[in-house]
Amino acid sequence: MKHHRALWVGGAMVAMVLVVALFAPLLAPYDPDDPRRAVVLASQLAPPSSAHPFGNDENGGDVLSRVVYGARVAVRVGVATVAISLLIGLALGCLAGYAGGAVDGALMRVTEVVMAFPGILLAIAIVAATRRPSEAAVILALVSTGWASYARLARGQVLSLKERDYVTAAKALGASPFFIVRRHIIPNLIQPLVIQASFSVAGSILAEASLSFLGLGPEGSHSWGVLLDQGTQWFVLAPHLAIFPGLAIAFVVLAFNLLGDGLRDYLDPRLK
Repeated sequence: MKHHRALWVGGAMVAMVLVVALFAPLLAPYDPDDPRRAVVLASQLAPPSSAHPFGNDENGGDVLSRVVYGARVAVRVGVATVAISLLIGLALGCLAGYAGGAVDGALMRVTEVVMAFPGILLAIAIVAATRRPSEAAVILALVSTGWASYARLARGQVLSLKERDYVTAAKALGASPFFIVRRHIIPNLIQPLVIQASFSVAGSILAEASLSFLGLGPEGSHSWGVLLDQGTQWFVLAPHLAIFPGLAIAFVVLAFNLLGDGLRDYLDPRLK
């Protein structure tokens, strides 16, 4: 354990975030979506107190409850974006690396074009094109560029793995390309993809918060980016509105980055 502190610390932090997101209705002191929740004028922009540890917003609502519910948005968008991007990138990377030739050239040129284009600009364009921004639109926008890094990584691994002796032996025995890729190649390239995925979750959460901060996030959600946007309007009078959502974003990004660093060190055979 002492040799993989980043893995254990990052894993514990990620587990904490997942627990908060999963049990948000039980952990939040109040339900921010309850239409019967009265606006307490006396508590507008109130600073942190024992009753409201994160203070109150401009409507008198509990900031802690909104931050807790915001974890659900962050986890949903981050995990869904990475999962879809990973599947698309893995499929295209394996196809390009194993087929080679014109197929490899065409897919890699498309991948290079996608990676050269600023991802946040393409995401803004896609979300802005939708009439009503939603979580699905944000996920689609992030997936539109997120798959490229997985495709390039998978393709490089396949180019190396397909020259191994056990792949040559499988070909000599008459195994189909699909069987070889599924049975011999994919299991051996999962490790670098898992490490890449752990870093990408943090990037996806940060990108979703950025889109929400710009007003292009899911409507009616408690995204941390929305809370930051609202907090900047009252930063002089009530800085806690922006400080606590910002700390939540920093905590989650740090958690997944530590987890990625720990996985990279743990799975690296040269360190064993």
